[in-house]
Amino acid sequence: MKPAKRILVVDDEKTILLSLAYALKADGVDVITCNKAEWAEKALQNYFFDIVITDVRLSKESDREGLQIVELTKKRHPHSKVIVMTAFGSDDIRDEAKRLGADQYFDKPIDLNLLLQAVEKLGISMKKKGASGSTRITN
Repeated sequence: MKPAKRILVVDDEKTILLSLAYALKADGVDVITCNKAEWAEKALQNYFFDIVITDVRLSKESDREGLQIVELTKKRHPHSKVIVMTAFGSDDIRDEAKRLGADQYFDKPIDLNLLLQAVEKLGISMKKKGASGSTRITN
C-alpha cells in the first residue's frame, strides 16, 4: 500500500481551517490542521509533510509567525513544499516568504480552485473518488 501524502494547514481562523481541510481531502491524503504556531512546530517535529500551507499572521501578538513556520519547515524538511497565504500581503512579505523557501504565495481570500491547482503542481493529486484521506484538527 502506498503511503499517504501529508498536508499541514496552519491558520488561526477555524472556518478557514475547516474549509481547507474539506477542500484538500482526497484519496491518499492525510490533512492535519493547526490553529497555533506552537502546534504546527510540534507537528513539524513529529511528521514529514509533503506540503505545508500556512497563513502569515497566526496571532494578534505577531504578524510574522507564519514566516517562521516556512523557515522551520525548510530547515527540518528541505523537500517539503510550502504555500503561504495572507490577508495582509505586501511585496515585502511575498519577497521574504520566497526568500525563506515558499513555493507559492496567495493573497486572501483564496480562490480554492487555484489553491488546489497549486497543490497538484507541487505533487499531490486531488482526485476525490472515495475521498478516503483523513483529517485531524488540532487546537
